[in-house]
Formats: sequence, structure tokens, C-alpha cells
Amino acid sequence: MTSDKNHNCIDTDELIRDTKINIEKYGLQVILIEATDYLPSFAYSIGLWKKYNHPEIICFGLSTSLLHTLINDVAEIIKKNETIIEGKNYSDIFEDSRAEFLKVHPNNISDYFGTAINFYEREDIPALQLVWTDRNNKFPWEENFEEEFLYKQPLLDRNSDFKFSESKNLATFTTKQWLNQGKTIVRVIHEEDGDWQFLTDDEISTKNIIIVALEQLILKDKTLNEVFDLEYGEEAARKFIGDKWVRDMLEYDDEE
Repeated sequence: MTSDKNHNCIDTDELIRDTKINIEKYGLQVILIEATDYLPSFAYSIGLWKKYNHPEIICFGLSTSLLHTLINDVAEIIKKNETIIEGKNYSDIFEDSRAEFLKVHPNNISDYFGTAINFYEREDIPALQLVWTDRNNKFPWEENFEEEFLYKQPLLDRNSDFKFSESKNLATFTTKQWLNQGKTIVRVIHEEDGDWQFLTDDEISTKNIIIVALEQLILKDKTLNEVFDLEYGEEAARKFIGDKWVRDMLEYDDEE
């Protein structure tokens, strides 16, 4: 089986051709995505739905080599005509810890399954997320789960209405015009230090910048979820709600 760590840099047609070959030869293709400074690594299968009528598998936050092995190991279970059961504790996926599979919410498919969408030519792809436990064998939803791992694996069965990795009460910067006049956010900045700015088309000044909770912005405009994956030092701009976001690297003034 082959995988591709930089599939976003490869010609789409070539990648789809390779995917078809690997599905016929091995039963699936594994897509691997390296971690960035902001976003976790992840891997997912393509072909389990086509070959075995089984949801695809995705997993986050581990080394790409381990993710590759895990996807293949789960695929071997499926190839034996065993169905992975949502919500069941599995003790044979990892050597000394539990694993569980969650159903990926349809609204989260397009964020992570780009090559699968191109392959199947549709977005309604069934998928299950393989979730691992921390060093104390706790799942993310269990009490006392280790904080350092909280953002290593977004839980794709939920959070479809709030996709940002940060907490809902994160302090973010926006304008008084957004709060008081209902003006549209047309520019989003993710600073190198992690701060978020959600700006209207008004001139930025200390007089019109205010601090609000991140959730407050998303509740008012769910299309802001479309830029949840802006990297540190990136910005996105649009002209109106529903417009396509144009992303770019953030340029800093020399004097800053």
C-alpha cells in the first residue's frame, strides 16, 4: 500500500489515478497529512466504502507512520468482514490502551476528506473517527483527560457548529461596528502568537476594537467556521457572507 504525505502538492488527476490503482491492489489508499505548528497530523482511508461497503476511517494527532499503520490495521479487520462498531471500546487496536470509533458528522467531511471527495465525486461519504486515549487511558470526553492532548484530535462527531480548536470563551478581537451595527466580518487574521482578529471593513483603531468570546462571533455568523484552519500568520478576506474566502500570508509592517 502507498500513501501520500504531500497530496496537496501533487496533480489531482495523478493522485486519483494512483488511488484507483492502490484500491484495486490493496483495497484502500491511505492519505497522510503532516502536522503544522497549528493543526494536528491526520490520516484517512479511501476505498473501504467502495470495496467493502464500510465507512472510511480517519485518525488524528499521532506520527504519520503510526497513523498509516493504524489505518491499515483497521482495514485488515474490515477485510475480514467485521464491521467497526461506533461507540464500542476496542482493546486490540493499541497495545496498552483503549480505542473508540465515532461517526463523523456530515458537516465535517469536507474539512478533512478532500481527496476522498475528489475520488468519489461526492461529499456524503460515511466515515468513522478512530479516537485514542491519553497516558492515563482516558478519552477526551472523560474527566481528567490530559490537557496537552486536547487539541491533538478534534472530535468529528460533534463541533460541526463550532469548528475552531480553541475554547468557545477564547478572547478575540473584533470591531464595535460588528457588535453594535451588525456589520459583516470581511477579514480574519490569525496572528503568529495565536490571537484571532475578526474585522469589518472599518478602519482599525484602538477606539473601535473590542474583545468578545469566539463563540459569540460564530453564533452570529456560522460561515466564520470556514476559516477555522487558518495557520499562524495567515489571513483570509471576503466581500460578503457567502463569498469565497481568499487566503494569504499575513504581512507585517517593518515598524511592528
